[in-house]
Amino acid sequence: MKAIRIHEAGGPEVLKLEELPRPAPKAGEVLVKVHAAGVNPVDWKVRQNAGKGFGPPLPQIPGFDIAGVVAEVGADVKGFTAGDKVFGYLSLQRGGAYAEYAIALEGELALMPANVSFSEAAAVPLAALTAWQALVDTAKLSEGQAVLVHAAAGGVGHFAVQIAKGLGAHVLATASAKNHEFLKGLGADEVIDYTAERFEDKAQGVDVVLDAVGGDTQARSLGALAPGGILVSIVGAPPKAELERLGVRGVGILVRPDGEQLAEIAKWIESGTLRAEVGAVFPLAEAAKAHELSQGGHARGKIVLQIVPDEPTKAAR
Repeated sequence: MKAIRIHEAGGPEVLKLEELPRPAPKAGEVLVKVHAAGVNPVDWKVRQNAGKGFGPPLPQIPGFDIAGVVAEVGADVKGFTAGDKVFGYLSLQRGGAYAEYAIALEGELALMPANVSFSEAAAVPLAALTAWQALVDTAKLSEGQAVLVHAAAGGVGHFAVQIAKGLGAHVLATASAKNHEFLKGLGADEVIDYTAERFEDKAQGVDVVLDAVGGDTQARSLGALAPGGILVSIVGAPPKAELERLGVRGVGILVRPDGEQLAEIAKWIESGTLRAEVGAVFPLAEAAKAHELSQGGHARGKIVLQIVPDEPTKAAR
């Protein structure tokens, strides 16, 4: 099989296209013929720190989001059979998505939504699970609450806007002006141009903040929370002393693979409540270009590596 492999830490140039043996699934594992792989910021962060205890051991096949067709199942796999269309988020300790075939644990996969392409499905797992685990599991967001989503036009952010809206929340989103109409189309009630105004002047007394930025944005967001409100960060937990001083809560989370949650997300996609925005598609051989775009920090939605051309699908929208 063809795969991208990393032999040392470094820039996009360390992503090498190689010919490797096709893996075989062990007990509890599923071999997936990968049609598309999602590209996430964690991919290039792992690349920069490859071999330093963060991510899979070297040499490694990078990437954690896959969509494809089950080629073979190992012993004890009960939920999937050869020919099933699946998508999933692979463990950060294992990776393997940037390849024509990838090994997944059964619990990392779900059946793919019937109304999306493989490229759209590959854009979902890590980012949508992050938003789901932040808002549903951690913040316990409920109908009628107000939520502030930072970096709302990005991978995690655009899913968070839709999930929050689907839960019945009032959604405030920060983004540059060029993405305002896009976010309103996803259900954002108020969109704040962070380049032209201070978001905390418009977002006061919110129940939940989803922080994908950190730094000064995180610090200012704590002051936007209502008493007892919660900030959930995917880039590092806020200082405990500041939380206590303001009477608010804060926590940092790291997304975990969860096939059951992904199956629930698939239902939202099939109903049209949730959709993936694919901002850019590259062939496997151009993984370095995909990393460069992701690392620039201004991509809308998700970046995808397409390994097998998509078939026509019936869109949800």
